[in-house]
Amino acid sequence: MKDINCDVLIVGSGVAGLYCALNLPEKLDVVIITKAQAEKCDSYLAQGGICVLKDESDYASYFEDTLRAGHYENNKHSVDLMIRHSPDVIRDLISYGTRFEKASDGSLKYTREGAHSTPRILFHEDITGEEITSHLLAKVRLLKNVRLFEETTMLDITEASADGKRYCTGVIARRGEELISIHAPETVWACGGIGGLFAHSTNYPHLTGDALGIALKHGIPLQNPDYIQIHPTTLYTGDNESERKECAFLISESVRGEGGILYNKLPKDGGTRFVNELLPRDVVTNAIHAQMKKDGTPCVWLSMENIPTDEIKCHFKHIYERCLEEGYDCTKEPIPVVPAQHYFMGGVDVDEHSRTAMNALYAIGETSCNGVHGKNRLASNSLLESLVFARIAARSIETEIDGIKSLELKSPLIDSEIYKDTETLFSGYKRTILEEIKRMKDYHERNNHENEHGQLDSASA
Repeated sequence: MKDINCDVLIVGSGVAGLYCALNLPEKLDVVIITKAQAEKCDSYLAQGGICVLKDESDYASYFEDTLRAGHYENNKHSVDLMIRHSPDVIRDLISYGTRFEKASDGSLKYTREGAHSTPRILFHEDITGEEITSHLLAKVRLLKNVRLFEETTMLDITEASADGKRYCTGVIARRGEELISIHAPETVWACGGIGGLFAHSTNYPHLTGDALGIALKHGIPLQNPDYIQIHPTTLYTGDNESERKECAFLISESVRGEGGILYNKLPKDGGTRFVNELLPRDVVTNAIHAQMKKDGTPCVWLSMENIPTDEIKCHFKHIYERCLEEGYDCTKEPIPVVPAQHYFMGGVDVDEHSRTAMNALYAIGETSCNGVHGKNRLASNSLLESLVFARIAARSIETEIDGIKSLELKSPLIDSEIYKDTETLFSGYKRTILEEIKRMKDYHERNNHENEHGQLDSASA
């Protein structure tokens, strides 16, 4: 087994992992590992945009919009941190070369998406995630203190004890046929979401929530793993999704924010609108599912008839081109859409600094759950939340790493035999993750029923 030593190990190459690396002191030796090529992360796929606090007058409505979308189950302190830090993050992104759309006077241009009370979303065409992530990755590749290992899969973490406390000391990983033990005083999980567990998802298939399975194995608590967001509109192709090889193609929420409307059937067949398209994603998703069940159809139809053709070809250029590939000209006709698994609001339970319950182990981005999103994420908060808490985590690591190093923790001897059968290993992780999702779903349904029952009894009394 090959040994690699570093100061900070980051698992994942999305915006959270990259921005964390960029915010760490250059004196620290940083290793980033990622399961596929660095660009094959969900951050690249984000279309709509990134929220920002425009000015102080927007704070109250931004805060309320986030809570309302999250069914008021959000951690208010986390929401406040995200909103307050957003202007600094945007300034950083612009300094790295990120190009956001600008108005005719040169100021930043804002768009609106579902459940937002006002336009506050910055964007670059309909590939905002790619625009941000590519510039972060280019910046990271220039750092002399960072080594990036692609096609390297985390199999497990290692841990040691000191003063009666447990500490993460690194990970066991596989690169090709080679097992690697990476030793690090500080480890950061930035592994992305869980879309690979689902037959129909906007996520890359290789993102299977491995960190969650490893967390459960090591007794590290999760938070709300059953809070899984379904995006209302992905392009329906009729493909058999049982053996998914690609991501479902997302039709950005910005399309509805700019005037796109949903029909139950094609207008020429007597189709009518059936939902307010700017309601929160879970509400729109439920309405689509109900409509498809009522009509016995596999999809509904999204029309861009209210959006100028030039706007479609500019703001939604890549959506327009992909629809053409599938035989639909969205400047002239509706396109078929269907909901798909999209985002994970639950995750590894972390505090306001993104620390997990295990010392020297952080979790950021979609892997983590700090309570920002509550039960349902507000559109375009995902990139911002990942970036804000990645920077906060980096600053926390900077303050504590010397103390961790002074403990001189040693990883235990590793039995490499248990990591040879990776198929069985990951099947086990998948099984435990799905069981935990079901367990928490049952718990929440039972608890909600009991609460509703109690409220009814109280009201009748």
